[in-house]
Amino acid sequence: MSSEVTGRLAAVRERVARAARVVGRDPDDVRILLAVKTQTGDVVREAVLDGARLLGHNRAQELVAMAPELADVPHEMHFIGRLQSNKATKVVPLVSCVQSVDGLALAQRLDRLAGEAGRVLDVFVQVNTSGEASKAGSAPEGALELAVGVGVLPHLRLRGLMTIGANSADVDVVRASYERLARLRDDVVASGAPGTGDARELSMGMSRDLEVAVAAGATMVRVGTAAFGSRPA
Repeated sequence: MSSEVTGRLAAVRERVARAARVVGRDPDDVRILLAVKTQTGDVVREAVLDGARLLGHNRAQELVAMAPELADVPHEMHFIGRLQSNKATKVVPLVSCVQSVDGLALAQRLDRLAGEAGRVLDVFVQVNTSGEASKAGSAPEGALELAVGVGVLPHLRLRGLMTIGANSADVDVVRASYERLARLRDDVVASGAPGTGDARELSMGMSRDLEVAVAAGATMVRVGTAAFGSRPA
């Protein structure tokens, strides 16, 4: 096993634990998801064998290519990137969760595919809390309505909300984008709508800003470069 991967993972775990303790949270309440975009199967396998069993893919083609290489090691795979409707057929059989549901049409397609497979698929509603045009996700104003629409679909289980933090060097701007997601999550849970009562997860925060996300209530942080090093250009 690469001591480099092991060392980076240990550092990430310590960062998350420290961030949680600073705000009086239990570090065990924050899961680390490894964003494995551009990584090889061998490198990801090393991370899984080191105990990092929660993984996330951004690209359908990379997910399909890597799946056979990880078939013999226990892990939990999420899809965390933009999901085109025509790629959903390939993605759904290989993941336990899709975190990037940004509209009802995609949710309905995922529901149909999960139903045809005789299973229930976990999902997050993705919200664009920063308002940046380059980011996917429901507008915050429509997030509750989308969550309510997802909650009634019989083959989906709404776990919570996901966002990509503001791309800003101003920590206050980044913090505001995460705190907004937390408030939206509270609104969803309090709505009383079917299928929303257990949607308590907050998937937010990445390598550069995970401490800010944990302070704002993240239950899952998505880490790539901090665990694997800089991605190839």
